[in-house]
Amino acid sequence: MIKRSCLPELIEHLDRKEISLLIGPRQAGKTTLMRLLGEHLKAQGRKIMFLDLDIEEERVYFNSQRNLLDKIKLTIGNDGVVFIDEIQRKEDAGRFLKGIHDMNLPYKFIVSGSGSMELKEKIGESLMGRKRIFKIETIRYKEFVNYKTDYLYENRLEDFFRVEKNETRRLLEEYLRFGGYPRVVLALTGREKYKEIREIYDSYLERDIIGLLRIAKSETYSQLIRIISAYGGQLINYSHLSSILATSQSTVREYLWFLEKTFILQKLTPFTRRVGREIIKSPIYYFKDLGLKNYGAGIFGQEISSLTLSFLFQNFVFLRLEEEIESEPSTIHFWRSKGGAEVDFVLDLGSEILPIEVKYSVLRRPEVTRSLRAFLEKYQPRRAVVVNLGLKEETMIGKTKVFFLPFYEPILK
Repeated sequence: MIKRSCLPELIEHLDRKEISLLIGPRQAGKTTLMRLLGEHLKAQGRKIMFLDLDIEEERVYFNSQRNLLDKIKLTIGNDGVVFIDEIQRKEDAGRFLKGIHDMNLPYKFIVSGSGSMELKEKIGESLMGRKRIFKIETIRYKEFVNYKTDYLYENRLEDFFRVEKNETRRLLEEYLRFGGYPRVVLALTGREKYKEIREIYDSYLERDIIGLLRIAKSETYSQLIRIISAYGGQLINYSHLSSILATSQSTVREYLWFLEKTFILQKLTPFTRRVGREIIKSPIYYFKDLGLKNYGAGIFGQEISSLTLSFLFQNFVFLRLEEEIESEPSTIHFWRSKGGAEVDFVLDLGSEILPIEVKYSVLRRPEVTRSLRAFLEKYQPRRAVVVNLGLKEETMIGKTKVFFLPFYEPILK
């Protein structure tokens, strides 16, 4: 079993009347978390029941709110906790759940679903003020390291990273190659890992894209994933993509939007202060899981070049940044100037901006690139960060304090 860092927060929310809504990519571990919550509740002597809309026989209970409530009362009586899995299968699920919640019944509802337009957009709007969303990602790096080290350093990971530098680096490279889908992490051999990621990918195409979104051109959609997989943090040119795929730019944009809403990609827009020199039209896309990115690029489980590893490391740092700001009113951007200068990430923290450069190398001393210097000169931020494989130091560039941080340390302090 892989321990998930979000489990204590989910347990804490069990006593709240709000619906606990677990969303995230298919096979990220939502159902497992629900089962663990169920075990926790049973140990407390509380009554629970599970319903899964992926099971055809159980969909009949969702024909009406009355049917569902009759089933709940028959199973657990007048008090208990109801788990509903794969809620995106229910048409107009947001309004359905809203009506049940507003009856003020003696039940706690814990609901999960994979990414879909209905789940992400309409359910969230319908349940405004009636739910708390828990976004369940694939296994994060620290969860991965804890599992791989048998939880010997669970409360001392910083010490482990500092002392076991070689093992930390080896685990990083394994994570960059295979990603964080739980079934992939748990698989023991490279062959088994490949079979698992292939099944996850095929299931995503069949269930979410063809089944839910009714996309007929699944081959075009799959080809787009493969192309984006190979881009490695490069600017997206919609016209070029439409030419390669022999489809319209509007279709390309629509498919990329679907990939975002189903938790496969995340779009980054350029940072700008409207000074006219930054490129403002072309975005960059990062994958939400590195194993899926590698599978799309056809390199999953293979030996990977240093250049490809550097792009994967950049994607890895993006995922770390997302994790750090998920509860903050902050946004992640990138910076490109027409003169060719570029900074991998710019965090807009509201009160300040924080440029972040990523270096997949073991730096021996503080080195600030010309591009980062250009950004510092232009915007004069209070601080900047260079994420690298091992160096921890700081230096001053003009009025900016530049922190050199190993990849395992928090970027925001």
